[in-house]
Amino acid sequence: MLEHTSENNQVLVAGTVDSPPVFAHEIYGEGFYNFTLAVPRLSGYVDVIPVTVSERLIDIGTLPVGAKVVIKGQFRSYNKYIDGKNRLILTVFAKDISMKEEEYRGIRNPNQIYLDGYICKPPVYRTTPLNREIADVLLAVNRSYNKSDYIPVILWGRNARFSENLAVGQRIRIWGRIQSRPYQKKLPNGEIQDKIAYEVSVSKLQVVSEQK
Repeated sequence: MLEHTSENNQVLVAGTVDSPPVFAHEIYGEGFYNFTLAVPRLSGYVDVIPVTVSERLIDIGTLPVGAKVVIKGQFRSYNKYIDGKNRLILTVFAKDISMKEEEYRGIRNPNQIYLDGYICKPPVYRTTPLNREIADVLLAVNRSYNKSDYIPVILWGRNARFSENLAVGQRIRIWGRIQSRPYQKKLPNGEIQDKIAYEVSVSKLQVVSEQK
C-alpha cells in the first residue's frame, strides 16, 4: 500500500503487456506511446489498464505483448474531442518501468493507487439492486504547471455513506486500485457499442482538515 508518500498522485501496477505500444504524440522531440496492461485481481478478474510511456524511458521494441512489467507513475486525465464531444481520457503515465523478473515476483499487491485531491462535483450516492451502497466522486488532483487531473472514484459501504455528506471543495486522500469496467452504450441508430470505463475503487478514505 502506498501509505507514505509526499506526492499527491502515486500509482504502482504490475502485469503483462496486453496490446502492442502505439505512437500517441510527441512533445519537444520526445515520443510517447500507449498500450494496455493486464493486471490480475485475487478474484481472477483481470483489469485492462491504459498506460502511456516515453520512448526515453524504455526501448519500445522491448515491450512485446505478454511481457511482464512493473510500472510506477501517476493516473492522469486529459480531454479529447471525439464524435463532437469532449471526452475524459484516463491513463497511467509511467515515470518508471521495469522488466526485471525478481521485481515483478516481489510485488505483493499489483494494483495500488494513492490520490490527494479535492471533490469537484457533489458525490452521488446510490444502492445497487443487490443493496450494495456505492458513491461516485470526481476528484481533482493538482499537477505541476497549474494543471489538474480529474479522476472518477467509487466508494463502497460505510465510505459511500460517509462521502454522501462531503462538500464540493473538500480535500480528501484515498487509497485503492484502478479498475476497468466494460459496459454497453446504445447509439442513436440503435447499434450497441462495447466500451470500457476506468475508475478508482477506494479501499481507504481520509478527510483532510485544511489549516488556516
